[in-house]
Amino acid sequence: MEYMSVREAAKKWSISERQVQKYCAQGRIDGVIKLGVSWGIPAGALKPEDPRRAEAADIREVDDTEYAAKAPEDRYRGLMPLLNTPFKPGSCLETIEAMETGPEKNIAFAEYHYFSGRAEEAAREAELYLTSHDMHIRLSASLIYAYANLSIGEISRARFALGQVKSMIAGGSEASAERRAVGTFINVASAVLLHLPLPEGTPSCKEFLPELPTGIRAFALYVQAHYLYLKKEYEKSLGVVEATFAMGAHKYPISAIYLHLVAVMDYMSLRQKEKAEEHMLAAWELARPDDLIEGLGEHHGLLGGMLEAVIKPQWPEDFKRIIDITYRFSAGWRKVHNPDTGHDVADNLTTTEFAAAMLAARGWTNQEIGEHMNISQHTVKRHLSVAMQKLGISRRQDLKKYMLR
Repeated sequence: MEYMSVREAAKKWSISERQVQKYCAQGRIDGVIKLGVSWGIPAGALKPEDPRRAEAADIREVDDTEYAAKAPEDRYRGLMPLLNTPFKPGSCLETIEAMETGPEKNIAFAEYHYFSGRAEEAAREAELYLTSHDMHIRLSASLIYAYANLSIGEISRARFALGQVKSMIAGGSEASAERRAVGTFINVASAVLLHLPLPEGTPSCKEFLPELPTGIRAFALYVQAHYLYLKKEYEKSLGVVEATFAMGAHKYPISAIYLHLVAVMDYMSLRQKEKAEEHMLAAWELARPDDLIEGLGEHHGLLGGMLEAVIKPQWPEDFKRIIDITYRFSAGWRKVHNPDTGHDVADNLTTTEFAAAMLAARGWTNQEIGEHMNISQHTVKRHLSVAMQKLGISRRQDLKKYMLR
């Protein structure tokens, strides 16, 4: 096969070399090969359609008519740009490097550092844009800053950022359907992921989902599936996951990881371990190449011991890093969730004690827990005994009061 260089492709397609490199990194040109730091592109390859119209990279003020005429991918260019960009697993950093220099690229790096468990870096990078004139950049920065500070333990900063998000959405004069959509998405995501009640007057997801660009919509549907899980509507939650994948969510690895994780939660709640394991491995296959392990750490307590069952035996060092994220994130998460809801999720158990207690609270026997988590019944009994002692309870059925929903 004959190949052309990045420069030749750029000339042929009348676009910049940077844009050609971006297409290659995103896997949007079939048959490309890596040549050191550059690419070889099949001579007959056609120029891909660019859903984000990245050539128009400058951020500028537009009137409502011009704004409404734009495609969703252009209207929301500053909103979580990495989350909203398709890329092949293993090419996350290349995809960011190929972005136009500016706020979007910097926010994308903050996203990457957050989703790879590097909360301090994410917070530092996001903090620079908390007062950005671009609403979507500012919202992205605030959301990243809030969740990063949960892991750092700076709860007042996390609350400040979440409050800033709410005030921006409530106080803005831009009341177009598109801008209401992003406000609703951010508010719902903030509430659901902290297991807090939805804000009063929150519209149905049907009202705002169609307005969101594809990558953001996939994550919003994960949030919807998570919400259905919290309502114990596990089959409906799985239906949302399956439908979202059918619409192409696999092209957006970060959203896809979170969708697989909520499927694990659903299947473990339905006691279908084999299906849960399939989704756990699928999430890991997407997360591992780019080290996008934050989501696994965040969801540990909801995964029913699946990290211990699937990841720990084969990838023990990665498991340790994931559990480090779990301890940091869950400590901050509880400092917001517990006082705001009055539901005291246990904060003094080890991750193994918590996983065993979650399963016991759902009716699993010691034998079932041991077989699932690859530990003996005696070890299960010891973990549960210690957990109950720490919680000051004597009956197994009382564990449920201190577990995640």
